[in-house]
Amino acid sequence: MSETHSQNESDVSSGGVLANDTFVRRLGELLSVTLGLAVASFLGWIMFTQVDYSLLQSVFPRFVEAFKLVLTIVVISSILSVSLGTLMGLARTSSSPVTSRISKVYVEFFRGTPLLFQLFVIYFGIPRLWAVGQFPLGSWEIAIAGFSYAGDWRLPAAIIGLTLNHIAYVAEAIRGGIAAVDDGQLEAARSLGMSNVQAMRRVVLPQAWRNALPAIGNDQIILVKDTSLLTVIALQEIMSVFRNINSNQLDPWTPLVWVCLFYLLVTMSMSLLISILERRADWSSEQEESESHLKRLVGSIGEGLGRRQ
Repeated sequence: MSETHSQNESDVSSGGVLANDTFVRRLGELLSVTLGLAVASFLGWIMFTQVDYSLLQSVFPRFVEAFKLVLTIVVISSILSVSLGTLMGLARTSSSPVTSRISKVYVEFFRGTPLLFQLFVIYFGIPRLWAVGQFPLGSWEIAIAGFSYAGDWRLPAAIIGLTLNHIAYVAEAIRGGIAAVDDGQLEAARSLGMSNVQAMRRVVLPQAWRNALPAIGNDQIILVKDTSLLTVIALQEIMSVFRNINSNQLDPWTPLVWVCLFYLLVTMSMSLLISILERRADWSSEQEESESHLKRLVGSIGEGLGRRQ
């Protein structure tokens, strides 16, 4: 009798939980649809009533030039931040206390201070270490493949600032990826005669990269959006072009259309690329295959040693 009563109570409680889950799910769906319709309606109203399409067409070339500049900065900064961030992540996991602490100080500084502050230090502070007019990168010119490029300190300062900042975030992603790899794999690799460097490069780091890929990809998307801060150093990127057009035409909505479209073009392309890389990585199955392969190798070595004895 008591068992039947307790069973009825459990059925009622489980039914209540399911009912609550259904209610919460439907409420979430309703809120999502309502919010989506509200945003779509607002954007439609803006496009039909607030956008000057003749101005939209006339300012397009200016945004294209700014977009090329932003794309150049993003490509260079991404390559440098991911490459150097990987090395910094390895330094964070180093067995050397000095290396580990120095890398930790670097990461904490660049994660703990605003990017805007770092840009000010690099753009305004670094040139003041030289006498007035003596800063070597105040104006520069390089020739690559027959083409000549000239500029001032703004472009190098932008690339250096974004790179130094995002090295810290990539390093933490790599450190977390390494921590997620089973310690037994490193020990198995060492038992096969690999050095620490070989074991890290051939066994641990590939899996750590797969583990860290989502975080690194998210950081690179943030890097794209961080280029909007470069307007504070008077670099003619997308937001600077918007500010100039808005101040001259007193029309914010028309140039904002191009700002939105150009940023979405880059971020959505990067999101698609990251999704493709994640699917191709398929780290779960490859990690299991790597673990089983190492175990088979260690097992075969152990059997061979046993036969010799």
